Amino acid sequence: MRRTPAVFVILAVLAAFLFCLDLTVGAVGIPLRDVLTALTGGDCPPATAKIVLSIRLVKAVVALLAGAALSVSGLQMQTLFRNPLAGPYVLGISSGASLGVALVVLAGVGSSVGVAGAAWIGAGAVLLIIAAVAHRIKDIMVILILGIMFSSGVSAVVQILQYISREEALKTFVIWTMGSLGDVTASNLLVLVPSVAAGLLIAVVTIKPLNLLLFGEEYARTMGLDIRRSRSLIFLSTTLLAGTVTAFCGPIGFIGLAMPHVTRMIFNDSDHRVLIPATMLTGASVLLVCDIISKLFTLPINAITALLGIPVVVWVVLRNKSITT
Repeated sequence: MRRTPAVFVILAVLAAFLFCLDLTVGAVGIPLRDVLTALTGGDCPPATAKIVLSIRLVKAVVALLAGAALSVSGLQMQTLFRNPLAGPYVLGISSGASLGVALVVLAGVGSSVGVAGAAWIGAGAVLLIIAAVAHRIKDIMVILILGIMFSSGVSAVVQILQYISREEALKTFVIWTMGSLGDVTASNLLVLVPSVAAGLLIAVVTIKPLNLLLFGEEYARTMGLDIRRSRSLIFLSTTLLAGTVTAFCGPIGFIGLAMPHVTRMIFNDSDHRVLIPATMLTGASVLLVCDIISKLFTLPINAITALLGIPVVVWVVLRNKSITT
């Protein structure tokens, strides 16, 4: 515990440095000194100030928020289901968002709501279904299995829409599935920031329930925890976090699955009073790194997150196997 504050400081400084570094990288390289001058309102070339403040700053803020949101939602799902391979999309949130986008882009149904709106509606519909199921079913593993089955069914519908769609629409949808941090505008932040902030605030409220759920639902009940209420809050937080990010950035994989494990490894702690803020910092830092790499090599963000996240997942699987044997 003595080293925990020092690690928090290091992670916070690292995240701030990566945030500034992200602003220097792009089609036009900008020295870090000029970036800091633009951020502080100092004297710098107008073109530099416009690139930094109007374009790159928004994308860097999105990377910061998306990394924190996906990581925290992944942590919540892993604790709730007591499954190290659970992620923010295990309830079918990504599939619901994909169906909403597919109906707009591929089928042209309700195209006036836009891609982000369609993804939000799809993710929200999934939340309502899962919430109704969770209210009736006590066994959390049954909810997990139903979520996976529901996700598979929705994915099948999306595949059918892809098969019968036009080539131009299919290309637009495929690009959306690759994920992007650059499609969010400054006006979109007026929705993105409050939604993510609300999701993170609810996650903080669920710290005590999450700590009790580490020992299983039966133990949590004996300690007086309202399981249904706690589940509903966790599901709402996850949908606000993962659903919002998916709506505006597309499905970004592996961050929510891998970062909670990285955080546990760094802090060697299972207390969610430590894990939730720490996971926010590690997730934000890693997604900023992914954004920097994707801009340097002009690659989709999902390709980078997969290459960085897969080794962590493999390590988790091998580690759990060695523990069980």
